[in-house]
Amino acid sequence: MHSLKTQWLKASFRKCTLLAGCSLVLLFHGCARTPPPKQIDNICEIFREHSGWYEDAFESYKKWGISIPVMMAILHQESKYVSDAKPPRTTCLWIFPGPRPSSAYGYAQAKDETWEEYQESTGNSWADRDDFDDAIDFVGWYCNLSSMKCGISKKNAHDLYLAYHEGRGGFNRKSYREKKWLLQVANKVQERANRYQGQLASCEGEFSKGGGCCLWPF
Repeated sequence: MHSLKTQWLKASFRKCTLLAGCSLVLLFHGCARTPPPKQIDNICEIFREHSGWYEDAFESYKKWGISIPVMMAILHQESKYVSDAKPPRTTCLWIFPGPRPSSAYGYAQAKDETWEEYQESTGNSWADRDDFDDAIDFVGWYCNLSSMKCGISKKNAHDLYLAYHEGRGGFNRKSYREKKWLLQVANKVQERANRYQGQLASCEGEFSKGGGCCLWPF
């Protein structure tokens, strides 16, 4: 009888320990999420609040040649800098939550297959869509390919976004022509990139040891 009681106590202790461990992991994982910047319309304030983001963005610029304002404008449009952003669910019978329209996830709203292509192409197999440094590197990588394969200027945030949204094949087929709403969104991305450019020119020296805006053309 004593032996059975002891075994039961040991089993209960193991279960409690496991549950506590799982709870701590979930709590830590949740707390580890980087909150979006408070002032997402001001690139200077974004980089002041998240001090490592400028360096991440600049590293992507050096690698792929896509300017920081263009990449940040695309991230703003895709997720408003929410690390675990997903497309809203569809509804069934106008009441019940249905499946999501795509596998897009994270800062860059990258789909599963495109993210896997990025990982394989760059060798960055540990990249996560909810990590800012990986997400902005993905945007730089994708836009660089769009520039090469679609003949888009790396300064043209409008067309780079269209290729980002429609895919390079869709852009070359001009699938966006029948989507007035998408053309309006692309205009907003270009406007935001221009605004970010002006803002960053006034504050980049705070973040760059090299002296600021003259490090990259726009």
